[in-house]
Amino acid sequence: MADRPADRSIARAIDALHRGWPIAIDNVELLAVETADEERLAMFLDGAAPGVVISAGRAATLNLANQREAADPEAPVRIAAAPWLDLATATALADPQFDLATPLKGPFRADDNPDPRATAAALRLARIAGLLPAFFVGGKGAECAITAAAIDRYDTPEALRIASRARLPTLADEGAEIVAFRSSAGPHEHVALLLGTPNGEPPLVRLHSECLTGDVLGSLKCDCGPQLQAALAAIKAQGWGILLYLRQEGRGIGLINKLRAYALQDQGFDTVDANTRLGFAIDARDFGVAARMLHLLKQDRIRLLTNNPAKVASLEAAGIVVVERVPHHLPPNPHNARYLATKRDRTGHQF
Repeated sequence: MADRPADRSIARAIDALHRGWPIAIDNVELLAVETADEERLAMFLDGAAPGVVISAGRAATLNLANQREAADPEAPVRIAAAPWLDLATATALADPQFDLATPLKGPFRADDNPDPRATAAALRLARIAGLLPAFFVGGKGAECAITAAAIDRYDTPEALRIASRARLPTLADEGAEIVAFRSSAGPHEHVALLLGTPNGEPPLVRLHSECLTGDVLGSLKCDCGPQLQAALAAIKAQGWGILLYLRQEGRGIGLINKLRAYALQDQGFDTVDANTRLGFAIDARDFGVAARMLHLLKQDRIRLLTNNPAKVASLEAAGIVVVERVPHHLPPNPHNARYLATKRDRTGHQF
C-alpha cells in the first residue's frame, strides 16, 4: 500500500524534530527544546521573546498548572515569554533530571494558550518521536508544515496489515508461526507468535509491550522478561494461543524517555510520578493495535493473560470478546517490588 502525503509529512516532521529544525503545525511554528541549540534558537526567535509549551503533567510538577489542567497530563500549557527564558532555562523546564540540581529562574507563569489544538498535537508528536514534550513557540523558519489532523491520524490501528508470516521454531514451541504486521501510517512493525494448534476454543492471548531492558538485557527493575517467558510457557501448556509483541517501548514513551524515568526512579519517584514529571501520560500505549492484529488473525474471541483491566477494556471497546481474564502473576525481586506495588496500587493491576 502506497504511503499518503500526510504520512510523508509526519515522517519529515519527525526527522526535523530529531535534527533540531523548527516545524509548523496548523501555522503555529515550534522548535523542540530537547534538540535545539543556541544558533537555531536565535534564528527561530529572530529577536522575539520566546514562549514555551510544556505538558500539564510537567507543569503541575513545577506548580504552573491548576488542578483542572493537571487532570490531563498530556494537555498543553503555555509558559509566558520572559527575558530569562533562554535555552538552558527552557531545558530545565522540560527535563526533570535537572529538578534537584538546578534551581529554576523565574517567576514563571502560565499564559493563555491561543493554539490549544496545534500545541496538543505537538506534544503528541514529541512522544511519537521519543523526545521530551516541550517546545519553543512563536518563532519562524519552519522546515516543514503539517496539520494537527494528520498527527491525529498517524499510526492508527486501521492502517495495520499483515506483511509476512513464516514458521519459527522456538524454545517454547518448535512448530510456532510468526506473523509480522506493518502500518502504512507509521514506522512500527508489530509481531504475533502463534503457538500450538487451533482447537476451536478461544486462544490464550498475551499482549506484551516491547521492553529492551527487560526482554533482552535481563533488567531486574521490571518484570517484563520473566513475564514474557512465563507467558510463552503458559500458552504452550494450554495447547493453543498467541503472543502479541507490541512495539510500544516504555508504555508508549520510547526507550530514551523510559531510561529518563528510570533515572527519576533512582531519585525516589515511582513509575507513575516519573512519567508525569517527564510530561507524559501514566500509560501512553494504544491497545487498539492489538485488537487490529487479532481481527486480522480472525481471532475475535480470546482468553486474555493479564493483570491489567485496561487491556480488557481496550480490546472489548475494539470488538474483541474477552471470555476470560487469566491472571499472570510472578514473584517480585528486591529491585522491582516497588514497581509491582505501584502497578497494583496506582494503575489498577489485579494480581
